[in-house]
Parts: sequence; C-alpha cells; structure tokens
Amino acid sequence: MNPSHGHPRRPSRPPFRGGPLRPRRNFAHRRSPNRGRTIGQYIDASRFINKAVITEKVEHFVPDHAFSDFHIDEKLKKNIAAKGYVTPTPIQDKAIPHILRGSDLVGIANTGTGKTAAFLIPLIHKVIASRTPKNPGDLPARVLVVVPTRELAQQIESELKGFTGGLNLFGVVCVGGASMSYQISSLNRPHSFIIGTPGRLRDLIDRKSINLARYATVVLDEADRMLDMGFINDIKYMIAKMPPVRQTLFFSATMSPEIKALIKDFLREPVMISVKTSETSSQVEQDVVRVPPGKNKLDMLHELLVQPGFDKVLIFGRTKHGVERLAKELKTRGFKAESIHGNKTQGQRQKALSLFKENHAQILVATDVAARGLDIAGVSYVINFEVPSTYDDYVHRIGRTGRAGKKGKALTFIG
Repeated sequence: MNPSHGHPRRPSRPPFRGGPLRPRRNFAHRRSPNRGRTIGQYIDASRFINKAVITEKVEHFVPDHAFSDFHIDEKLKKNIAAKGYVTPTPIQDKAIPHILRGSDLVGIANTGTGKTAAFLIPLIHKVIASRTPKNPGDLPARVLVVVPTRELAQQIESELKGFTGGLNLFGVVCVGGASMSYQISSLNRPHSFIIGTPGRLRDLIDRKSINLARYATVVLDEADRMLDMGFINDIKYMIAKMPPVRQTLFFSATMSPEIKALIKDFLREPVMISVKTSETSSQVEQDVVRVPPGKNKLDMLHELLVQPGFDKVLIFGRTKHGVERLAKELKTRGFKAESIHGNKTQGQRQKALSLFKENHAQILVATDVAARGLDIAGVSYVINFEVPSTYDDYVHRIGRTGRAGKKGKALTFIG
C-alpha cells in the first residue's frame, strides 16, 4: 500500500450495495437508441490484453508542411505559434490544404490525433477571408460544428478561443443541460461558429433561433459516435436546412455503412483521408482484472486504487445510475471521486471535469460520454469497471490515457 494515499487497503464501510456482478461472458449490452431493445457485442477477453513490448522499430512521420507554410492569415499563424504548434500531425498535414481549397472531406483518424485543429485552423482562415467579400452582397462565412457530447463541444470552443485571440471572432456553444435563454441571447450577438450537440441544435432551429441558411460550412466531428447514439435523423434534418452549395467535413474514427450512406447523400466528391494506424495505441499497456466467483468487485477496485501509480484514474461504467452509485461508494471509502453522466447538468459536468483535470479529484467515474474527444492530461489509468458496449467503445475509452507520447495503462474487469 502507498501510505501517501492514506486509504486503508480494506474498506471500513459495507460492501458495494449492488453486490457482486453476475458473470456475463463479456457480453456488452446496451439499449438501441431507435427501438429501445437491448443489443450487444461479444468481446473476447484477449482483446483487452496488450503488454508493452520494447522493440527497435520506430515509425517517424515526416510532414509535408510546417504550420508556417500554410496559406492562412498572418495573425492566425502567430496565434498558432503562440500555442507551441510547429509541426502538424498527420491528419492536420493532410487535411488542412484540402479544407483551405474548399473541398468536402472525410477524415478517418485515431482518437487524440489533432482532428480539432485540423478543421478549426482552415475554417478560421475561411471566416477571416470572407470578411472581404469578393462579390457585392456576400456575407461573412459561418460554420456549424456538430458533436456528440457537451464536453467535446466545450473543448472545441476552448481550442477555438486559443486560435482566435485578437481576431474579433467568436463562437457559441449550444448544448443540453445549460441555459437555453443564455444560448439564445448569445446567438443574437455577432458570432462565426456554432458548436453544439444535435438535440439542442434542433431545439434552437425549431425555435427559429438558428437559421441554417446562413451556414454554408458544416463539420460533423465524431460522426460515427453520433450515429451510434441515434442522432442520424437530427443530422439529416440539419444538413437539409443548409445551403445546397456548402462545404461539408466528416471526422470519424471508423467508417461504418451508415457513415458511407451519409457521405454519399451529403458530400460532393469528398477527399478521403485516413491516418489510422492500429486499433489501439501502442502507448497503452492493457490487461484484465478477473473477478472470481463470490469476490466483491468493488473491494478489488479499492485494492487497486490504493496502489502506487493510481493517482489520476478514469473509471468507465455502463449506466448513469451505476456510475453515480459507484462514485458515491468510492467517496464513502475516502477517495476523492467525481462523476460525469447524462443525468447531470452541464454545470455539474464541467465542475467534475475541472476538478479531475486540475488534480483536485483522484478519480473520475463516467459513462461513455467521456470516451471520445476529451483531452485530459496525465491520466495514469483507464479502468473499465464494466465491459464497454463494443470494441470500438473500448478503443475510445482507453484512448483517454497514453496521450501526447506518454505511456498509459488500461484495465478491464471481467468475470
């Protein structure tokens, strides 16, 4: 035991109120967003194991550009340099020139590869350039960015602010769980970007607070996740209300049949860019925790969390109620734990995320709302307390550790 944590190895409280989990053969069940029935995917436990192996093989990416090479506004270049960006990532290096030319684009890339900057940088330049109209009556460009979760919307807005200092260019975040009246008043002020989740965006469109005829550029980020969450009809509804001549950008980690169908329906001769490497990052060492029959699962989690190295841990559960219950149980055992799930307001979710990011909380317990897009520095372990719904979800969960060239570890409870 690591004495610095100050936690007893064995809990002083009663066992987890839910009792031990029944054996499930690693079937990952979930509710279908369209029909409400339970669907799932069997995942072999061997896919959760990937021991780190030291090899001599090193793959070194050589970009075709530096950020200073791109034909973009000089003030924007200075902001990029101020953020410490010098060499583009593969998705940035390949995508930015095509987006600057106005092409539709489909970008397939692993999580944590810099997709946000890949579309923000050229679209910020597009907005700036449109302020000097080429033809009388031309309006400044406006951009709609659609994402699956509130946290990802907030993170994209934060990156937008970092790139647009001194450019008099603003974005509005439109997500559920936050004040509708505040978002409506923000939309009435000058802005160039709307960043939002499908449900709230559709509410605002129906209220006539957003007129999509003014937005000739749309970005669907984490498009596969939005379709998986049942937002396909909302996406079709929004795109149909946009100008027929527009620039459409899809960014996704996977290429599903549904994504292919949307591409066929809504993109014009898109550039296809794929910089995916392996399914899971080589930076993440993966293993399983087997729960023997009759053994209390929460006790086993407790024994892990008091060991050295578990100083910043992201724990994934399957349901909102289960995640909230687990976070409360960990708090009763003396751990500094917070939770994020769909039943919390946006303010509560942002507070929990901030406490975890700033190391005021050791543990963040979350549903899959935290599995994609979030960039949290220094996560030492990702723990799948419950098996994810699909292997793709697993890949995205463990992608929250081992970021920015650092090593990470992931553990999955099975039994």
